[in-house]
Amino acid sequence: MTNRDPREEMESLRAEIRRHEHLYYVDDAPEISDIEFDALMRRLRELEEQYPLYAPEDSPTKRVGGERTNTFAPVIHRIPMLSLENTYSKEEFFAWYERVKKALAGAAFLSVVETKVDGLSCSIEYENGRLVRASTRGDGNTGEDVTLNVRTIKNVPLVLNTKNPPPYFEARGEVYMDRADFELLRDEAIAAGEEPFVNARNAAAGSLRQKNPRVTAGRRLKFTVHSYGYMEGMTEPDSHWEYLRICREFGFSTTALCKEPCATAEQVAALYDQFEKDRFTNAFEADGLVVKIDSLSQRGILGSTAKSPRWAIALKYPAQKAETVLKDVVFQVGRTGVVTPVAVLQPVQCAGVTISSATLHNFDEIKRLAIKKGDHVIIERAGEVIPKVVKARPECRTGSETDIVPPEECPSCGGELFHAEGEVALRCVNPSCPAQFERALRHFTSRDAMNIEGFGEAVVSQVIEKKFVRNIADIYRIGREQLLQLELFGPKRADNLIAEIEKSKKQPLSRLVFALGIRHTGEKNARIIAAYCKNMEKLLNVSADELASLHDVGPVTAAAVTEFFSEKFNRELAGQLSALGVNMEEPENTAGNLFSGRTFVFTGELQSLTRAQAQALVRSLGGKETSSVSGKTSYVVAGKNPGSKYEKALKLGVKILTEEEFSAMCGK
Repeated sequence: MTNRDPREEMESLRAEIRRHEHLYYVDDAPEISDIEFDALMRRLRELEEQYPLYAPEDSPTKRVGGERTNTFAPVIHRIPMLSLENTYSKEEFFAWYERVKKALAGAAFLSVVETKVDGLSCSIEYENGRLVRASTRGDGNTGEDVTLNVRTIKNVPLVLNTKNPPPYFEARGEVYMDRADFELLRDEAIAAGEEPFVNARNAAAGSLRQKNPRVTAGRRLKFTVHSYGYMEGMTEPDSHWEYLRICREFGFSTTALCKEPCATAEQVAALYDQFEKDRFTNAFEADGLVVKIDSLSQRGILGSTAKSPRWAIALKYPAQKAETVLKDVVFQVGRTGVVTPVAVLQPVQCAGVTISSATLHNFDEIKRLAIKKGDHVIIERAGEVIPKVVKARPECRTGSETDIVPPEECPSCGGELFHAEGEVALRCVNPSCPAQFERALRHFTSRDAMNIEGFGEAVVSQVIEKKFVRNIADIYRIGREQLLQLELFGPKRADNLIAEIEKSKKQPLSRLVFALGIRHTGEKNARIIAAYCKNMEKLLNVSADELASLHDVGPVTAAAVTEFFSEKFNRELAGQLSALGVNMEEPENTAGNLFSGRTFVFTGELQSLTRAQAQALVRSLGGKETSSVSGKTSYVVAGKNPGSKYEKALKLGVKILTEEEFSAMCGK
């Protein structure tokens, strides 16, 4: 082993790892244990660290990587990604089948039946066998670039499993999350005091659109191919069944429910009946089946409407319903402060599970349903982990039922609740509210906010658990002796964190405004508002109309900011932070407008400063930073290991700067 050429060994390891990934994720027939697989991956990672020149971007070790993104660039689909027409009964399906038969002039045809996975549609593109781009369906014509996140999905091949890859190949399918993985994610969110996703589909969609690929990587997403996209340089298949076979050979998972294409409508109906019995024990959420005409030439005859193909249909199952009694209503505070009424139910079986609680959404919904405590109610479950109450049965009332009254105070902290104009929800805006506090503290200390390095999630959880930090201001009261009581903290680490906390006091007012987590107020709005107000005293007393008149702020953000600072908790918090030495002013832009009218894009790893610091430097000099390259981009600053933005800049002829050249332009 020691005399083996490292490049040869690395190529062999990558091939072996990809083979085992295919066996595990596609064939469901693993040959080695997780420990043995991890050992292969660990050896490859060691070699790639030792010989970085031999570590390609499509290596299995690079699934979690890439730069954090602030936006998702638009991607125009070569062929529109259409949605499907829905049916909810076999009768409706038979009617569709007859329309197809008539349109094909009575010619025989076959149908492929697939499980309708409840996820998010996604297109994945390959050039010469290597994954180059992934995008969401969007409006069907234009989606969003989610390449970095899709690369983290373990059953997505980074390289097609073929020795002769086509110049271009597109696979279209569904990104989803298994039930077990969703339940685990939900339990983790509840344990952290965060508002969990409602169902697995929402969790998959939210995970795919994360700005940090490492968050997506931890969400255990999967991908299955279901639709023909586009290909170049290879003979196109003449049927959907053949296309699915090619996809499986290339390394993709598929969800065909039939062992071979169906020749009659009755065969499809039999599969529909059988799957209805099994679907609640299925590994993933599925709300029905998809039936597609197998022949691609016959699809061409059938054509499409503006929204849906005439050669495919979704055969869904009606939502599952059950009747029970609404025993009580409790009020939960979510991670954004929204107070949600939750029905406590007499346990009842519905859609294969026992239901003891259901969402009531909001208080307007309670009024619409005219529902009372003690009512007999109808609940409905159509994929949601928490089902919903859809109807009351007033004819069953005995007179003992009572009205559901919205709370006047936050059930978590006792603070005043706000009902913003134009919104249905009641909301607590106290950032120290226990139900919201852990999330608020993580945000406050994060890099883009007060940038307290070393104050990560584990530290946040511990200081809250030990009651060292009960509100945001307590961050600046924490002492060395308290930090030494935390896990894995020695004197040096404690001193470093104390120094970082002290350094954060010098952050400008704009950082503090963003760190406070005010609704609808991102980094850009925080900068605009802080630059206008100049100090906290002005900010505490500014009117909503005044803020709304600022360019790029608008009435929604203006109302959220003034509402936030009208709350006693938050005014007191501002006073405490000021007394503890936190800066309450926004510095004047003394650097002038050196970069006025110029747009910068950063790619790769910067060595002398962080990406956020480089972007802030551009703004301080009057320039603008964006995340995507276009013909209007002034400069692309390329650090170590630049990505696709670098290649695009070359193609468009955009000026590329090294980090040293950028620093020189800034006068550093």
